[in-house]
Amino acid sequence: MLLRLVYLTVTTVFAFMRLLPESDRDKEIEILVLRHQVAVLQRQVAKPALTPGDRFLLAGLLGHLSMDKLRHLTLLVRPETILRWHRDLLRRGHSAACTPRRRGRPRTISSIRLLVLRLARENPSWGYRRIHGELAALAITVAASTVWEP
Repeated sequence: MLLRLVYLTVTTVFAFMRLLPESDRDKEIEILVLRHQVAVLQRQVAKPALTPGDRFLLAGLLGHLSMDKLRHLTLLVRPETILRWHRDLLRRGHSAACTPRRRGRPRTISSIRLLVLRLARENPSWGYRRIHGELAALAITVAASTVWEP
């Protein structure tokens, strides 16, 4: 899907670049022709099948327009649908940025892990409670479970 999205983005950029040297009159004629083609397709197809990449592109391009401007455009879907896709896109993007990369408890700092292993190796008669107490005396605060499974 990501490859398709990149492909759609690149082809859209090249399509926009193709329009740069054209005159305004040529662009307006092309827009009118495209609008008419969309109207013809809307009469033939009951419900268009849009891929997630199509939705992403439409939501990204049209999501910042006001509802009045969206209502005046000839679209394959209702303006409310475009705005819903845009809200979903923002929500998914924001939630992906806020979720931590790793699930669960963070790893123990390697220096503390090495210190626990060294204390256990140098004092084989000590249990995890004694090692945990020694770490507390050194002002290193870790859970007892961190000591018994370093």
